[in-house]
Amino acid sequence: MTITKGDTVPASTLVAMGADGPAPVDLATKLAGRKVVIFAVPGAFTPTCHSAHVPSFVRTKSDFDAKGVDEIICVSVNDPFVMKSWGEATGATEAGITMLGDPEATFTKAIGMEFSAPPAGLIDRSKRYAMVVEDGTVTVMQAEENPGTCEVSGGEALLASL
Repeated sequence: MTITKGDTVPASTLVAMGADGPAPVDLATKLAGRKVVIFAVPGAFTPTCHSAHVPSFVRTKSDFDAKGVDEIICVSVNDPFVMKSWGEATGATEAGITMLGDPEATFTKAIGMEFSAPPAGLIDRSKRYAMVVEDGTVTVMQAEENPGTCEVSGGEALLASL
């Protein structure tokens, strides 16, 4: 079942690059009592993700801060080494966006947002979406019809829904 407005985000462990290497991140802890934006992409360094989706949140980060968003998290079915490098390459890390890997697509599958495109080498990847989560509950969910587009899930579009 695909996650939707009003649903509780399932307990999940994602992975970040910590000071001593890969470190687990308990998503429920990050969401508890906070207003958080989670956006997901099919893959780090892939064209639309790299040139449109992440940059849209870098551009709008201060606007989200002004709307009371405590944190913006980017999730991709990639390992934490790739997510760290990608965050640095896009300016997301410098902007204060948290880059989290979902290397086995466990979270992505739990919320019903997985897809595969074997000809492109994308297996068990995340559909492109953005959601606002308040104290663990989805208050806004905007998913793209096509993973190659970034219209309703971009920073500006999500910001307009707040």
